[in-house]
Amino acid sequence: MKEDVVDLILNLKKVRIQYEGDKPVLGELSVKGPSEVTAKNIKVESSVKIANPDLPLATLAKDAKLDVKIEIERGVGYSPSEDRATGEIGLIPLDASFSPIKRVNYKIEETRVGRLTNYDKLILEVWTDGTVKPMDSLVQAAKILMAYFNQVVSPRKVRHEEEKVKDEIGPVGKLSVEEIGLPTRVANALIKAGYDTVEDLVKAKRESLVKVRNLGEKSVKIIEAALGERSLEIKGE
Repeated sequence: MKEDVVDLILNLKKVRIQYEGDKPVLGELSVKGPSEVTAKNIKVESSVKIANPDLPLATLAKDAKLDVKIEIERGVGYSPSEDRATGEIGLIPLDASFSPIKRVNYKIEETRVGRLTNYDKLILEVWTDGTVKPMDSLVQAAKILMAYFNQVVSPRKVRHEEEKVKDEIGPVGKLSVEEIGLPTRVANALIKAGYDTVEDLVKAKRESLVKVRNLGEKSVKIIEAALGERSLEIKGE
């Protein structure tokens, strides 16, 4: 292979993948030389789509062979490799950027509606990496804003008593952390630390979760997002 392992890793980090599943899946890169290896050579399940299949990954000489297994999972924001370090021999965790937005721009122009000329038109420009449509990303952002604004209009009362917290959670509190769409790595780390159910997460202190082995700030944000989908949040500060 013309490139070294570091170059291959850097190229793999540029692969943009669309995947909506809750559990990690495996992709496989198995190519014999001579060959120009690109992202389209990665074999994935039907639920996985590679947005930039023409991305160059490596160059193989005659008789060379490249065999790589790639774990694919859904996430939020940026996740450093340290969050997924397991110490397993042969496993190389990569930094992962889950944000599909590359650039956003806006401009305001004067516009006319009928005879009225004192109107403004807002033009939004959104560039993505191909894993999500610009309009879909705008809709999702609007929903997040609506949730925040709704908290301003109709704020929820903070309850400190354990009994009230339990009532507020309802039957969802009995769900296992493995049942709320968390990456397997995150769920396993929580269970090992004694956080087995949604109720355990809601009553936990945020700083305690950040310190859990194999978790971290980015993993806690993933947990908060999963709880937020059920209108719940970590109560501890």
